[in-house]
This record gives sequence, structure tokens and C-alpha cells, in this order.
Amino acid sequence: MLLNRFKSLFLIALLITACQPANVLTDVQKAGQADEKKWALVWEDNFDKQYLDTTKWTMVPPNNADWGKHMSTNKSCFRFDNGYIYLRGINNPDTATDSRPFLTGGIYTKGKFSFQYGKIEIRAKLEGAQGAWPAMWMLAEKNKYGAYPKNGEIDIMEHLNFDSIIYQTTHSYYTLNLKQDNNPPHSGRAAINKNDFNTYGLKWFPDKLVFTVNGVETFTYPRVAGVDPSQWPYDQPFYILIDQQLGGSWVGKVAPDQLPVQMIVDWVRVYQ
Repeated sequence: MLLNRFKSLFLIALLITACQPANVLTDVQKAGQADEKKWALVWEDNFDKQYLDTTKWTMVPPNNADWGKHMSTNKSCFRFDNGYIYLRGINNPDTATDSRPFLTGGIYTKGKFSFQYGKIEIRAKLEGAQGAWPAMWMLAEKNKYGAYPKNGEIDIMEHLNFDSIIYQTTHSYYTLNLKQDNNPPHSGRAAINKNDFNTYGLKWFPDKLVFTVNGVETFTYPRVAGVDPSQWPYDQPFYILIDQQLGGSWVGKVAPDQLPVQMIVDWVRVYQ
């Protein structure tokens, strides 16, 4: 009798579990989908010092990627003035020591700050020049799924040359290797006032990435069902990169006579 009662209770539990919706959220997901009106500021930099706050940022070193070949820690690539950081792309003043024709400044929070879900906003002014490629973007803090691009990339803002638009994009193994860049669309464009400061942002939820410009939603990349799992590597902490890039296969050749060029950043704020 007791055994039969146990079996009945077990079957009832199974039925209850089976009737639960498939999209029941974990505690982490519920936190990520909390009312964004209740999000609070958790991290910021207003660049009100005359030097880089190295508890928050590191200067981006050079690397072999198309975007990073001119990155430099040369002090001429950075300027601090009146509550702004100037990330500069310049003609190299000393090619005898460093043979690269151009040097560029960038900063990132790798190893110092990363976050998962919430909102990030960056207020900045983008100067124009042929070959200028300023970017604000995010990469995974750890290799949860393997080598790039398996952990994904979130491009909050990329700007080319003198454009009056910016690009907002996601990259992953799904979009780059499996060529699924339109299921769903992985990139959008948004108009900016190229002669003034704009605020570039991302609202990050467990089921979508919502890109913004000046507080207005401009492009959404959703998590979709029934596709390869590599479509959504955005379930882990990401760190922030802000850099004034120069040259490359996408933006084109650099015009030396149009340098220096600068991305002038007012502040960075993260909310959760």
C-alpha cells in the first residue's frame, strides 16, 4: 500500500514537471530579465583624472588582428583633459624605434571588470578621417566554449571614416564559421550626429541583445530556438574594449595627412 502511494506521488511529480513551460528561467536569468527601470549603476568611469585609472583599465597592446596591428601604449596616443579621455590615432613619430607607420590608443577592462546582463552606455564623440575605425565592443572574459569566435563578440559601436552612421554587430562561431549571419540578422546600422557627442549602448538580457543610440533602441539580436547552440554564447561575463583603430580590410587605407584623429570619451556606465 505504501509502495503504491509512493508510485502515485512520483507519477504526479513527473506530470507536474512535464507541464512546466520549457522556458522556465533560472535565478540568473530572472535577474537578467528584471525590470530595467530598477537597474542600478554598478560600475563607471568619468575620466576625471589626469591619468588612466589602472584599477579599471589597461592600455590595449598591439596584436596581429586587423584591428590591433597599430595599437600602442605610447603616451602620445592618450590624452586626458577636462573630464575626457582622448584615444588617438597618429602618425608614428619614431619609426626608427617602432617601424609601424601609425599608432593608435585603446583601453580595455580585461581581468579587471566584466559583467553578465544589464546595460552599458558610453558617451563619446567620433572624429572622422580616412582609415579611422573607432570601436566600442565586448569579448568574453574566459574561454567557456573554446577559442575565438566560439565565445562571441558584441560590437556596441563601429564607425568608418566620415560616416554619419555606425554599425552594431554580433560575431560568433555561428555567424562566422557556420555562415548563419542572417538567421537571425546579426548586424544593424544606426544614424548619429557625427559632429557631436552621442551615447552608445547595449541592453543585455538572457534572450536578446538590444543595441541603442542616445537611449533609442536601434537593433536587436535575439536568442533563437532550434538552431546550433553556438548561436548564443552570450551567457557569460564579458569585458569592455574602447579603441581608436586605424586601417584594415573593412575601413580601407589610412590617409596620413588627415591624422591625428581621436575618439573623445566622456564616460562609461554599467547598470544591473
